[in-house]
Amino acid sequence: MIDNKDPLPQNSVSQDRISRRLRQLKKEGRMALMPFLMAGDPDLETSAAILLRLQEEGADVIELGIPYSDPLADGPVIQAAASRALACGTTPRLVLQMLKDLRGELFIPIVLFTYSNPLLNFGMERFCEEASKVGVAGLVVPDLPLEEAELLSPLAADYGLDLVLLVAPTTPKQRMIRISRKSRGFTYLVSVTGVTGERTVLEDRVQSLIKELKESSTSCVAVGFGISGPEQVRQVRAWGADGAIVGSALVKRISNAEYGCEADEAGVFCCELRKAAG
Repeated sequence: MIDNKDPLPQNSVSQDRISRRLRQLKKEGRMALMPFLMAGDPDLETSAAILLRLQEEGADVIELGIPYSDPLADGPVIQAAASRALACGTTPRLVLQMLKDLRGELFIPIVLFTYSNPLLNFGMERFCEEASKVGVAGLVVPDLPLEEAELLSPLAADYGLDLVLLVAPTTPKQRMIRISRKSRGFTYLVSVTGVTGERTVLEDRVQSLIKELKESSTSCVAVGFGISGPEQVRQVRAWGADGAIVGSALVKRISNAEYGCEADEAGVFCCELRKAAG
């Protein structure tokens, strides 16, 4: 068990919770472990238990997906999880309520993964305000282009939220630099061209992209999309990444677990990943 309690209360308006954690880990010679799970799969009560178990087993930051009917950046595993969550009635407001109910128990930074349409439907400023009230530390909106992100980022900052931006292997170098310099919390480096999903091998180009991003800005770099297990976690750590995001592999384990055993299964996998991350 690793003590991941943040000295700041979750309702702090500090916008540095994520980057401070990543930089502290770097000083300790460790890489941030950042698991992803879909809220409401199979239900919100189970999601709450999984969040606490991931924290207990050493997760440093958790990326929490809000289910959406048209998740363009997600592969089949996470799409199926979103469909199951929607079928059981999960909504953005209920996800926020779940996080509110976990106040005092959940201390590590939570980054909400959502899409533009749910934000627009909720109201972007209203969503940022409500997310801030329940202790959310950041947002990832994969279908939000840089130009629109530049409008949302200061709004999110007003409520103490980091807007994390994504770069891909196909992103032109100058645009990649702009994105990295605008990203807050960390820069999300997509390791593959395409949607989320497990991969057995990471492209060697990821190593050079990590280096380029670190040379062009002060933002920490976390690698996601395609990290399937401890081997890939160790690889991106050796390449100099500040964080590893593990999504589909964890979501698959949760979905394959017997009902009532999801948190245990997630905890075992998280422990394996933690050892690989240092």
